[in-house]
Amino acid sequence: MLWLPLLLCGAFLYVPILVIVGMSFNDGGSAYSWDGFGFRWYGELAGNGRLRSAVATSLVVAAGATLLATVLGTLLAVGLARHTRSRLLEASAMAPAILPDLLLAIGLLAFFHAASISKSASTILLAHAAFGTAFVVAVVRARLAGMDVAQEEASRDLGAGAVATFLRVTLPSIAPAVVAGALLVFTLSLDEFVIAYFTAGPTTQTLPIAVYSMVRVGVTPEINALATVLVVVSVAVVVVAARAVRRTEKA
Repeated sequence: MLWLPLLLCGAFLYVPILVIVGMSFNDGGSAYSWDGFGFRWYGELAGNGRLRSAVATSLVVAAGATLLATVLGTLLAVGLARHTRSRLLEASAMAPAILPDLLLAIGLLAFFHAASISKSASTILLAHAAFGTAFVVAVVRARLAGMDVAQEEASRDLGAGAVATFLRVTLPSIAPAVVAGALLVFTLSLDEFVIAYFTAGPTTQTLPIAVYSMVRVGVTPEINALATVLVVVSVAVVVVAARAVRRTEKA
């Protein structure tokens, strides 16, 4: 009977998602009652300029935050694992992932205000990169812990410099962790609401902010259609990333 709790947990997690996907094809005007099959709300979604703008903003912010956090997080993880044993630096690197989102959002808002930085999509990008870096550090450091240091030492003994050793030995070995960390940051940034809400400008809306403003006045099947599109995109990204990691490991 050990499979029963697992089955119940899976049903609790995935049945609501399946219901949302099914209701996105509802041809009626209610998000809760079935009135026939159709693609009406996907057409409404495609014609919603506000949501299209929010999606574009979220994708730009997520992509920029992922790139910045992946580069900084990877370099910081290598530095912590190979060049320093500072407990203070380690704690500082992991703090954004441990602190509550609300506290981090208030701190970032205060920082942008003190630095006289106007809130916009760029401030959301920087804020997401700040907490995303901590997740990349955690994932890449776990990979570095299982890596044979002798490979790097052999590269140095054969005359390669620090940069060449990193690019030709270290980076290929930790590439699966780097990809995993980047995927994690992208997903977190795309779904993050609290920090984005505090650091967004008055006319800047990410997708979570736009959805929040919509559901306050009632849920429509358009939200179900949007959720379905996000599920499909998320699954596609995970599959592509898994294949990339598998190819990297084989190489």
